[in-house]
Amino acid sequence: MPLIPEQKTTGKVLRHSVRGQILDALRAALVDGELAPGEIYSGPALGERFGVSATPVREAMQQLALEGAVECMPNRGFRVLSRTPGELAELAEVRALLEVPVMLRLARAVPTDTWEALRPAAAATAAAAAAGDLPGYAEADRAFHGEVLALAGNAQLVRVAGELHRRSQWPLPGAPRVRRADLVADAAEHSALLEALIAGDLSAVETLVREHFAGSAA
Repeated sequence: MPLIPEQKTTGKVLRHSVRGQILDALRAALVDGELAPGEIYSGPALGERFGVSATPVREAMQQLALEGAVECMPNRGFRVLSRTPGELAELAEVRALLEVPVMLRLARAVPTDTWEALRPAAAATAAAAAAGDLPGYAEADRAFHGEVLALAGNAQLVRVAGELHRRSQWPLPGAPRVRRADLVADAAEHSALLEALIAGDLSAVETLVREHFAGSAA
């Protein structure tokens, strides 16, 4: 796990900054499988690895507990929750029910120049995939989907879909690390979808959107 860089500020701003960095690092460790499902991790031990006190680690872990990633184990620490293939399939199904109709509606209403503005978001997923950066890809992937859904003007939709998306990215117990080739293929689906949206090819958009959700949870 990366260590948190030394902070020059003090007080409440520093505390929130460190907690935020710890939360980001823990989320990345979950996606990368460094925090293994079923394992228990203590705040002091993780704090030592990060080079910080146990307090911001516990605060970050409490947020992860709210997100459903870990559970509190009194006097022991936090256990990373395991999930099953069935649970991941359910998450993918719910995400599709939320996102597919919205994307198809947006495809009919959003002008070309607005879709053009999403090219950097699609490129970010491709760059992370090419580097084999799984945590970086997870962030870029959610950002791309979030930017698309944000065009619907429904903040609650973006929040709920983002939470479901994050949950779908936690690996199964004992699952092999996602291959770079799979990340590259998934990123290519984002680019193909964006090109179809820019071209106004509604038939291609519908096919690509449905295939994207049917093929993966990304």
